[in-house]
Amino acid sequence: MMMQRVRWLAIAMLGLLFASVSAQAEEPESAIKARLAASIPGLEILSVRPVPEAGLYEVETNNRDMLYTTADGRFIIVGDMLELTAEGVSNVTEAGRSGRRAEVLNAIPETQLVSFAPEGEVKRTLHVFTDIDCVYCRRLHDDVPRLNELGVKVNYYAFPRSGPGTPSFDKYVSVWCADDPLDAMTRAKAGRSVPDARCDNPVQSQFELGRTLGVSGTPAIILEDGHMIRGYLPANELAKGLGLL
Repeated sequence: MMMQRVRWLAIAMLGLLFASVSAQAEEPESAIKARLAASIPGLEILSVRPVPEAGLYEVETNNRDMLYTTADGRFIIVGDMLELTAEGVSNVTEAGRSGRRAEVLNAIPETQLVSFAPEGEVKRTLHVFTDIDCVYCRRLHDDVPRLNELGVKVNYYAFPRSGPGTPSFDKYVSVWCADDPLDAMTRAKAGRSVPDARCDNPVQSQFELGRTLGVSGTPAIILEDGHMIRGYLPANELAKGLGLL
């Protein structure tokens, strides 16, 4: 009888120990969220993840910059974390951003996009944040037929750099709301007029999404793995990078 009581007592103590360890494992994330929320009003914390190699926690927020904090949230580092490896310098933060970009963009339905797809097999997909009035965005659009020919689909996301309430922003709305958005996009990119049109549209939300994903200029070309190419590249150079040439 005594041995049985000792056995049950040991089991109960082990249960309390495991519960205590689990609670402690959750404490840093909770402490970080609480401290940041109290110190920086309006900051929306999207995720908190440990970076064991650095002894820090990565905090993703509604702000474009990544935060790194100590376990208690007392000390904060803002910016990209770099790792020195045998192969050179690796941007740990950008690698994380790429994964999140891919996850977010691949979840957006095509009904929310202006997409130029090849007639045959789609071999690769490019997600492009574009401004209709951007010179290099227009040059990229001139390359779309060649990209389609090579099996590349181009998904356009709205990023009129001048922001809401400007002619460029309104022009994108008119393109999206046109009876034939593909034709309207091509006309607008060529500098031709597009009839004013209004409807429920994703232009504002895509503009905000671009800022969240780190888009600062156009064109911003995002590959299927989430890697971002900042600026224009000719079609054949893009195709070589994608392994199509």
